[in-house]
Amino acid sequence: MTDSTLPTPDARCDTIKVGIVSISDRASSGTYEDKGLPALRDWLGHALYNPIEYVERLIPDEQATISQALIELADAGCALVLTTGGTGPAKRDVTPEATLAVAHKEMPGFGEQMRQVSLKFVPTAILSRQVAVIRDECLIINLPGQPKSIQETLGGLKDAEDKQVVDGIFAAVPYCIDLIGGPYIETRDAFCKGWRPKTALKSKRV
Repeated sequence: MTDSTLPTPDARCDTIKVGIVSISDRASSGTYEDKGLPALRDWLGHALYNPIEYVERLIPDEQATISQALIELADAGCALVLTTGGTGPAKRDVTPEATLAVAHKEMPGFGEQMRQVSLKFVPTAILSRQVAVIRDECLIINLPGQPKSIQETLGGLKDAEDKQVVDGIFAAVPYCIDLIGGPYIETRDAFCKGWRPKTALKSKRV
């Protein structure tokens, strides 16, 4: 079902296959409603001109299960996989370990920037252990578990005049996916501006 509140994708843009994974013992067992997957769909739907084909997973905090899901999503042709949940220091938080286990390359800058953004709001952001990796032609990024934190880390911070103060991590995602051979991602700049060098610009909307 299409969310009528989201802007209409531009059919001239590449369709992008995105894996979204919510990792929670309680949500996956039905104890409470999952909020991670809707938050990811909402943010991406507002951020991108591209038509998006989602491949979704709602799974428990089991390292082998998480790793297997990430492998399946990369093998299915997802250019981007976003996970939410399981990145803290608690015993059941194993998302980073599961992600690193399937990595071909680690991309530490994403985790570093997420913690910098979150530290603007809470001092406990230093407890977050999000990582990002590349597997084949797929970029996999661990995000926080709370919808508000998902929005903040992806989009960054703006001041009262709507000027970007701190970049969120998604500013670097389109160019990263260019570099690993993925589809050309086009952002709605008023919502979240992706950055590329001028030599890499090739919009299909002009």
